[in-house]
Amino acid sequence: MLRIRLQRRGKKNFATYRVVVADRGAPIKGKFVADLGPYNPHTDVFKVNKEVVLEWINKGAKPTATVHNLLVDNKVIKAKKVTSWRPKKKEDESEPTAASNESPETDSQNDEASKKEGKAEGPKGEQKKAPVDDKPEVSGEKKEGLDNSEKL
Repeated sequence: MLRIRLQRRGKKNFATYRVVVADRGAPIKGKFVADLGPYNPHTDVFKVNKEVVLEWINKGAKPTATVHNLLVDNKVIKAKKVTSWRPKKKEDESEPTAASNESPETDSQNDEASKKEGKAEGPKGEQKKAPVDDKPEVSGEKKEGLDNSEKL
């Protein structure tokens, strides 16, 4: 499947792009089928030949979300813009559950109860593991091999 996508060019910290038609599995800086024109995001220069772009779309090449939005902005195609990226959901804004519908008093009581049990939560609500003691516990009797100082 062919894609119309951006190929990065330019200097370090000053990217410019070429709008190219390439195979979907081809490396981003690799081979491409056709070069449709340049795009400079610093000056908002987007020069592509409208007929050539429409010809490739008619042949079955699909533009990526970013290129699609650039084509819509520059009136090469008539369509609505698409979402090119989606921000990550924060845990606070996740879907409401039965636990989040409880009163704040219940949540604070649950936190206090978990602290009493020795379960502490990390910065993002993760439970921390209890610290591991390096020394084994010895109950009542002394076992052989644990204390070498008494055998001297």
